Amino acid sequence: MKNLVKLGGYIFMMLLAFSCKDDSKTENKTTAVKEVKTLSAKDILGNPDYLAISYGGYRENSRDIQPTIEELKDDLKLLSAMGVGILRTYNVQLQHAPNLLKAIRELKSEDSNFEMYVMLGAWIDCKNAWTDKTPDHDVESEANAAEIDRAVALANQYPDIVKIIAVGNEAMVKWATSYYVQPAVILKWVNHLQALKKSGKLPKNLWITSSDDFASWGGGEASYHNENLEKLIKAVDYISMHTYPYHNTHYNPAFWISPKEEEKDSSLSKVDAAMLRALDFAKAQYDSVTNYVKSVGVNKPIHIGETGWASVSDGFYGAEGSRATDEYKEGVYHKLIREWTNEANISCFYFEAFNEQWKDAANPKGSENHFGLFTLNGQAKYAIWDLVDQEAFKGLTRNGHPITKTYEGDQTQLIKEVLAPPALK
Repeated sequence: MKNLVKLGGYIFMMLLAFSCKDDSKTENKTTAVKEVKTLSAKDILGNPDYLAISYGGYRENSRDIQPTIEELKDDLKLLSAMGVGILRTYNVQLQHAPNLLKAIRELKSEDSNFEMYVMLGAWIDCKNAWTDKTPDHDVESEANAAEIDRAVALANQYPDIVKIIAVGNEAMVKWATSYYVQPAVILKWVNHLQALKKSGKLPKNLWITSSDDFASWGGGEASYHNENLEKLIKAVDYISMHTYPYHNTHYNPAFWISPKEEEKDSSLSKVDAAMLRALDFAKAQYDSVTNYVKSVGVNKPIHIGETGWASVSDGFYGAEGSRATDEYKEGVYHKLIREWTNEANISCFYFEAFNEQWKDAANPKGSENHFGLFTLNGQAKYAIWDLVDQEAFKGLTRNGHPITKTYEGDQTQLIKEVLAPPALK
């Protein structure tokens, strides 16, 4: 009996040892697995660890030629290397956005450390937009419902990536004469999406907004102030506003023109002073929206859905116009706007990541083709030369080209093309 007891005790101790050994293995295995992040829009927006940028991956002069999954993945690696964590897209009518989401998911499966989120745009038009018929700005396009349905489907298919749906892009501002709609249309679809969230047919942490000009959010003319806009401000989860000092160097140039007291300053000093005024212009538009939103009894986040500066223009913003355009000014504006918004915990979807030549295909030097921080073939413009110096893009390519600096990195050559703003007459 004693021997049996000893044998039983020996067996028990062996089992206990094996049990402890197995537990140790399990514990080590568990701690080695990377924690899966489940961030929401609330966690990302206003967080400088997740820089925001507007993204279109189109390489050709027509959107009929869609970027491939591999081309999108090349772009995503470049943007991730820049510290970008959230991208803005504009429509789901074409394959660009669905393919982008697929590319992100593939990169996440290939590298557990890869992280990228999306503000998914749903394009909204008025009736007869982009046709030979007169646009009816009081009636919405029959295509809008299908666009919203596609956005909903993608948000549900990629809940780990899509954190925001934006209903419309500059869809309420009156100068968008080809397609703008009344605030009631945007309100209708925002309410529809919010209802889907409440009923469990969309992720509850998905944020809904509309991305529009500062004036459309009440920061400009009183003609935009109406009951439906107030309801819209209350319905969205946050305000996504656009501000473009660049365009206003032509349309509202008072801030841009060099004052008399600068007449003896160097050309570059005049430019630097003008760029500080451009930043103040953007801040003033942000503040105007903030003040209007508060005036209707609302206190919610306000982020910048678009702002940017073109590096080439043969039109209003070139040498014969406001002289606002060159890589130096683009670089200074990018630095200033990032510093301000990061410090203020404002997300800034800087416009934009890469040049896109389809936007003004008939005019290669049109400014709309040249808002990117990268050229079409992946040359880094002056704004991000420092990242090239830091070897942030080492081993990465675009269109098969390694990332190099424009002007071969010669700042002296770049400065030769910089023109001071017009002087006050």
